[in-house]
Amino acid sequence: MQTIRRILFAIRNPEAGRQAGLAKAIQVARAFGARLELFHAMHVPAFDELALLQDETVDKLRERVEEQARIPFVRMCAKARQHGVPTEYSVEWDYPPHEAILRRATVIGADLIVAECHKGARARPWLIHLTDWELLRTSPVPVLLVKNDKPYRRPLTLAAVDPARAHAKPRALDANIVAAAREFSTALRGALHMAHANYPTIVGLPRKPSREDRKWSTLSYDQLKEQEREAFEAFRVEMQVMRTRAHLVTGNPATVIPRLARDLGAQVVVMGALSRSGLMRVLIGNSAERVLGSLPCDALVVKPEGLEARHLTSLASKGPRVLKDRDAHPGQLR
Repeated sequence: MQTIRRILFAIRNPEAGRQAGLAKAIQVARAFGARLELFHAMHVPAFDELALLQDETVDKLRERVEEQARIPFVRMCAKARQHGVPTEYSVEWDYPPHEAILRRATVIGADLIVAECHKGARARPWLIHLTDWELLRTSPVPVLLVKNDKPYRRPLTLAAVDPARAHAKPRALDANIVAAAREFSTALRGALHMAHANYPTIVGLPRKPSREDRKWSTLSYDQLKEQEREAFEAFRVEMQVMRTRAHLVTGNPATVIPRLARDLGAQVVVMGALSRSGLMRVLIGNSAERVLGSLPCDALVVKPEGLEARHLTSLASKGPRVLKDRDAHPGQLR
C-alpha cells in the first residue's frame, strides 16, 4: 500500500447525531499527516412529486436540500481541523453510493477510503450490506470499513494472509496485505500480527494449473495442511514477522479469523479481496463476506496492484448518474 496522503471519508447520513467513523478517520489522517475530505452522495428519486407537494421548482428544492445537507459538514470540518488535520468537504448528486464514492476518490486522488459499515437486522447476521460489499469488491483503493466507534489506542493490527494461494490469489497480494498492515500499525503506534487459516481446499485452482498446482492437487488432506504450515512459516520469515506474532489456526477462515481477532483484541484486520464474476464470485465472495461480516473489529481491505485500474478509469469517465453540484459552498475548501 502506498503512503497515505489523501483520505476520503464517505458519510452515509450527515444529519446523524454520531458519526462513528469520523473520529477514526481523523485519527488515521493525523497519524499519516494526510488531508481529509468528507464526502456525501445525495440521491432523491422523486423530485417532481416533492416539488408539487412543496410548491417549489425542482431547482429551488434541490438548492434547499443541498444547503440543508451542507450544514453538518461545517461542524465536522471544524472538529477535524482542531486536531490539526486539513479538511474539506464535498456534497454531490450521484448514485449508486459505492460508484459515487469511487468517482470522488478518483477525482481527488484518494489513497484510502474510510466508510462506516451499514447496520441493521438481516436474515443472516454475517451478511454485510450490499453497498459495503460492492465498495470493497470494486475499489482498487484500500478501504477501511469502520464497524464500531471505539477510538484506536495503539491498535493490534492483524494481517490475514493465505500463502498457500487458495482461490488462485495473486502471489503479491499477501505481501501487499502485510505491507498495508505494517504501515497502518506503525503510523498508529500499534502492533503487527499475522494469521493464516489452515483450511486446504481445491476451489479456485487456476484453469491452467502449474506443475506445482497439479502436484498440490494430488496430496492428502494432512499433506496439504503440512504444506500450508510450511508456506506460512516461510512467508513469516520473508516478511520478518516475529514468531510470537504469527498465528496459524485450523478451520474455515469465516469462523476462525473473526474468533482469533476477538481473542487477540485486534482493532483492525487487514484482508485482501479480488473482484470476481459469475460462479467464482459466488464461491469465493461468499467466504470473504462471511469473514468481513463476522469480524468484531474494523477491516482494512486491499487489492492486488493494478487489478481494477481499468474498471475505475471507466467508472470515473461516465460521470455521476445524476446532476452534480454546480456551485461550491463558500465554506468548502478547494
